[in-house]
Amino acid sequence: MEDSQKLIIENVSRFIDLTELEKQQYLSLLTNIHVKKKDFLMQAGEIAKYEYFIAKGCLKVYTLDLEGVPHISMFAVEDFWTGDIASFMAKEPSNYFIRAIEDTEILAISRTNFDLLFKEIPKFERFYRILYQRSLISYIKRSNQGISLTAEERYLYFKKKYPHIVRRISQKDLAGYIGITPEFMSMLVSKVNRRPNS
Repeated sequence: MEDSQKLIIENVSRFIDLTELEKQQYLSLLTNIHVKKKDFLMQAGEIAKYEYFIAKGCLKVYTLDLEGVPHISMFAVEDFWTGDIASFMAKEPSNYFIRAIEDTEILAISRTNFDLLFKEIPKFERFYRILYQRSLISYIKRSNQGISLTAEERYLYFKKKYPHIVRRISQKDLAGYIGITPEFMSMLVSKVNRRPNS
């Protein structure tokens, strides 16, 4: 079994128990995708054809406002799932762009294989229900932070929760995630770094 396959089986096995046969069945339904740095995995206007598991690399998921300014909703690194679940399920055009920050290796499941998976191994309904519940909770928390926390507090929270991601992304992308301009982000990082024990 390849490293990427081991990683996704470990991810799934946190929530459901699989037999060796079920593991092989699941892996047979996945597609390997490689995305080079700066290339798009998906663009707004397309219908999401896959749900993506990141085996190696880093992606950003974002929308553009009317002025073309990116608003980043998430960074996805190893052992993360990403995609546009609304577009994937409803088969409607997505509002999101997914672009590689690094060369990225992905295991993806198509909508056809997603439906087939539930028929062949019904316990996967539990896995994806938990996955989507956790995603919804994360989205609600992030929305609440946007209302209740200052830009500095949002930055400090992200830096503390995802130190391994902060080191891999640009300040410009971080600004797009925090919801501030790159110039203000630069000032904020300088301010925080000047503090003792920052």
